[in-house]
Amino acid sequence: MRHLDIEKLNKVLRNKAPDEIIKWALNLSENRIVTTSFGKYSAILLSTMSKHDKHIKVIWCDTLYNEPSTYEHAAHLIENYNLNINKYQSLKSKEEIDITIGLPSLEDDNHAEFSEVVKLEPFRRALQEHQPDLWFTNIRVRQTELRNKKDILSYSKDGILKISPFYYWTDYDLDKYLEAHNLPKNHNYFDPIKALQNRECGIHLQ
Repeated sequence: MRHLDIEKLNKVLRNKAPDEIIKWALNLSENRIVTTSFGKYSAILLSTMSKHDKHIKVIWCDTLYNEPSTYEHAAHLIENYNLNINKYQSLKSKEEIDITIGLPSLEDDNHAEFSEVVKLEPFRRALQEHQPDLWFTNIRVRQTELRNKKDILSYSKDGILKISPFYYWTDYDLDKYLEAHNLPKNHNYFDPIKALQNRECGIHLQ
């Protein structure tokens, strides 16, 4: 996928609707994934992707530290859209993590190790097993400093083409979409890796 002129393509796709962007991207390769943490607006990307490709591999790196409401939200979306879930989690049990690392704050020296164990290693394992050409994501501009430097199309460090169909949408836009399509919002989502809303969880540094 490295042969694509994404700078030029991003200008072409800038004013396209998410459905148009997805349809265009799906023609590039059948080897594709969509990632989710079942966060606040996850219903939007997952419902849209399932409409275009019912069998797309959905990669979920479960940190084991989600709120009960997030697991309920995930179960609802998985059942409702018959998602092809590929779930990854730490090779250590939650009990072992609690004892050896704990649930550290951002200032804690153990936070980097915690991030590696509960999210980064499982995600690298997912990419290694699936070797995708295309990676659909729900990152958006204004979320973090890193994401402000991305666009609808970007490349991972390994050369995977990342497609973010809702990249330029605001929270207001997404809330209106949820309302219009009667989709659920995960109000209580919390990522222990990010901890702060404007901080990266790590997988988009890959």
